[in-house]
Amino acid sequence: MEAQRKSQPVLQTLPGDDVRQIMWRFADRYDLAMLVQSTRPVARGPVARLVAGGARNSHEWTKEKASLLPAFDESGITAAFLDPEFGGLVAGPKNLALALIAFELAWVDAGAATSSLAGNLGLAPIHECGTPEQREYYMSMAAPPQPGENRRQIRAAFALTEPIPFVGVETGMLNGRVTVAEWKEGTEPMLQVEKRGRFITGMGFADVVTAAVDSGDPRIKGSCMIILEETDPGTFDRGIPTKKLVHQLSSTRDPVFSLLVPASRIIGGYMVKDGVIIPRYSHGEVIEAVFRRTRVTVGLMTSAKLLSAVAPVIMYQRRRFRGGEGAPGTPRYEFGLQQKEDALYRLVDVWATGEASASLGFAAARIFDEVDPLEKQKEAFFVEQKLVGRAQVKAMAKIQQDAIEWLKLNASEPAARDQQRFDALNADPMVRFSILDAQANVLCPACKLWNTGHGANMMREAVSLMGGYGVTEDCPGFLGHKWMDAQLEATYEGPEAVQRLQLSITMTNDLFLAQFQQWIAELKHIAAQRPDTGACALGTAMKLWLWSLNHLQQTTDPEGGKLYHKSRQSVTFPMADALCWLLAARQFILDTIELEEKGATNPSLAEGLAGTVGFFTDLCHVQSARAAGEVGRICAELVHGYNEHATWADSCDQSCCATQPHTKAGPCVAVEGSLEEFARIRAKLDTCLTGTRLAKDRAADALTKVMIPEALDYPM
Repeated sequence: MEAQRKSQPVLQTLPGDDVRQIMWRFADRYDLAMLVQSTRPVARGPVARLVAGGARNSHEWTKEKASLLPAFDESGITAAFLDPEFGGLVAGPKNLALALIAFELAWVDAGAATSSLAGNLGLAPIHECGTPEQREYYMSMAAPPQPGENRRQIRAAFALTEPIPFVGVETGMLNGRVTVAEWKEGTEPMLQVEKRGRFITGMGFADVVTAAVDSGDPRIKGSCMIILEETDPGTFDRGIPTKKLVHQLSSTRDPVFSLLVPASRIIGGYMVKDGVIIPRYSHGEVIEAVFRRTRVTVGLMTSAKLLSAVAPVIMYQRRRFRGGEGAPGTPRYEFGLQQKEDALYRLVDVWATGEASASLGFAAARIFDEVDPLEKQKEAFFVEQKLVGRAQVKAMAKIQQDAIEWLKLNASEPAARDQQRFDALNADPMVRFSILDAQANVLCPACKLWNTGHGANMMREAVSLMGGYGVTEDCPGFLGHKWMDAQLEATYEGPEAVQRLQLSITMTNDLFLAQFQQWIAELKHIAAQRPDTGACALGTAMKLWLWSLNHLQQTTDPEGGKLYHKSRQSVTFPMADALCWLLAARQFILDTIELEEKGATNPSLAEGLAGTVGFFTDLCHVQSARAAGEVGRICAELVHGYNEHATWADSCDQSCCATQPHTKAGPCVAVEGSLEEFARIRAKLDTCLTGTRLAKDRAADALTKVMIPEALDYPM
């Protein structure tokens, strides 16, 4: 075994940009590569110096913190959200671009990433749902002024949550009100907006706010989002700073607004019917369009923390005993804590989680980049066909069936399928939209839930690997700060319960499940070619999850209550959690295969590619095994846990009990009927874990050999 290990390629260095560009699919995007390179010096320069200098010790938005804003402007970070016609730098959809920016900034400090993203979030309602006039004006004003251009630059904030009990949990509850202040015949209505914000990011410097309000006037129907400006008549009070324990490099305050604004500020516009103002979009429709994209970037902020912890932990482990006993060249001096298996195994888990969560997050960002233009085609299709309301729902249901048909045809042998029908469906953009949208509706909440929730737990593990150093202010890599910041990311833009609720609905979509079944077959094919990836265990775990979902949807408890129901979150939420483990591990395997196949064409990777791919393959195996274990545990609990334990009265008559007294309350549980299939898959899953610990041994051994920089490239 030792001879075999020595003959295998080893991981030489930590993965660099060439590796990441291939894995995360932007090797052919020069604009994105340059955006990463311009963001990184900001993160590891001004941002890192602020953290090292103690700027996180203040709740106030200080002059030092405000210096980040021009740094964002000059590097192109601010303009990355905008379209080129409005002063932006990146053409087309920007989900992947913004995800990469957030990842780079959060590698050092998540508060700085949030400070950058908050402005995008404030503009996002206008970008997604605004009228052409609103988009042109506010997007152009948000761009940093060019040399010789004399105009003010606006910065936006997003005001949704309010100071009500359990703030941020129920986004449908609004105390903010909008009423008609003045409406003269033939003129535009003037509206009075009353809004008290809670935990509003960017309020220390924002001069434009997109605020969610409900109607407080019979002449206005429903809720909407509306644009508020600092110069509007009335009160624009930024409020008091929120006393956060985390994300202190972002400004968070509790503002108060009482402003008079024209009705043209209603985002998306409005119509008037029978003397009533009817906004085109409710506030719920706007935030749905916004959050289904921006949640991905928040999930990736936690991924960046985990991957940024690897180098500091290795550095700490190796240097732990230097200065004490042990001369240079001795194992104690050279390896320190890495002489012990426990320290290595735990770091392998941290690294594997970081890789899987990053793979999941960037996959979600890429899907939204594909969905965005197709979504515009969908809206144009509805207009062309004059479809509104329920007619749109019926049309999408028909398109979904076409998409399922396409999936079946695509999976069949070319000689056996109706090629004419396949070609017609393949050319239909609505079919493509339906397939990707079903994925996006699952991957977005899954990324937000798993990356931040499980990621926060693994950040605690990373901090613990630093010993007492981990909870000090000068911990290398700022790991203590990152651990605390991760707690907010699990709540930001919707706490974990919100993501689980959304997943419990979207993951049962027939079109998603049809794709999920094909993913199982795909993993079995991968397992046949690359068994060391853990694809066999993962595919079997996915099969177990799917069987369990079908079983729970068709089964009742002893009282006749349906098990899989939206109000039975003790069932639906754990199944959502289990799915997240599967999705993250699957995407990590796909990214590793992408690296192996495309990396060979990159000359700069030639020397170390085999070792990097081998190491990532072992990490895939480790993560797949962990995912399989979690899924097996959750599914077994749910499938068996709602069955009552048998008693002797169920299995024998009174005379039997009289002649053969029993020493326990009932017979041992026997797996019978439909549950035999579950037991068979579960047993198969256990055997699919063959080789998992050998992979972890190899990965742990690689950590003792990989070269790391002598010092981090940002200050302590």
